[in-house]
Amino acid sequence: MANEPRTRAKAALWSSLALMIAVAVIAPFVGGTSLDFGNLSRQEGPDLQILLSLRIPRTILALIAGAALATAGALFQALLRDALATPSNLGVSSAASLGAVIAIALLPGDETGWPVVWIFALGGTAVVIALVAALRASARFTPITLLLSGIAINGICASMVLLLHSLAGITRSFQITHWLMGGIDAVEYPVLACLAIAVTPPLIWILASARSINVISYGDAWAAGRGIDCADLTWKGFAAGAILAGVTTAVTGPIAFVGLIVPHLLRRVTGPDHRVLLPACVFCGAAFLVICDTVSRTVLAPVEIPVGVVTALMGGPFFVWLLWSR
Repeated sequence: MANEPRTRAKAALWSSLALMIAVAVIAPFVGGTSLDFGNLSRQEGPDLQILLSLRIPRTILALIAGAALATAGALFQALLRDALATPSNLGVSSAASLGAVIAIALLPGDETGWPVVWIFALGGTAVVIALVAALRASARFTPITLLLSGIAINGICASMVLLLHSLAGITRSFQITHWLMGGIDAVEYPVLACLAIAVTPPLIWILASARSINVISYGDAWAAGRGIDCADLTWKGFAAGAILAGVTTAVTGPIAFVGLIVPHLLRRVTGPDHRVLLPACVFCGAAFLVICDTVSRTVLAPVEIPVGVVTALMGGPFFVWLLWSR
């Protein structure tokens, strides 16, 4: 009987991995238009080009983005001991969005290519990390001050985005609206490689710190009594989560609720142990966003719904249910 929770947790972890692999294999072959498997077996176009240049890169991007956002959400909820903490309400996504909107609205038209937008979005994330680092240097650094700072950053960034949106022309206003909806688009393989390289170190650090995250999730007094520097772990955890969310938002735009839905559903299966919960978030977060993206490009085909709209339609009712259940 003592080994039953551990056995159930391992089963949940392996099931999460199997789900991610299954979704990753099936999703590229599902879309608004069917692929001719005869052409694929003969390596003939255009089906082969659609699969290699559009479907597979899009699936890989959704896998990376989903894993990063779900893990960041679980991490923030543990560090702040707040079930509603996500990259969105800590100001990370808002700052990245503001950086991207600045690039789209203010730079000359020939300089607003996607690499420039990504750089500006990453700059917004870096500003948030720098502000939190300055807060970390003060004696008032606590999870509550971090959460309140995120709320203030959200408000400032949202007002600036509205201002820039109202001042932009029709074309740029449409570009801003499209970007703010969040979307999974086919990007080049070098971009996917850079994204994977950027998110891998924070993911490894988070998974390696799962035992300490378990302790701090019970409270600062409990963690301090066991030799953990709570402020240091909270700061490093915030920086790791901000990098995950900021880099992802720079490429995909803001995609909300992934970091809220996936960790909460998994806790009901794996329990609160972050040694199991965090890797399960990596696998299930990846699968969840791939499924949402598949729905977004097939349910109204040939029209595509931005995946951020799909996650918001799912996350809104889930958020209300979570508030009622608390």
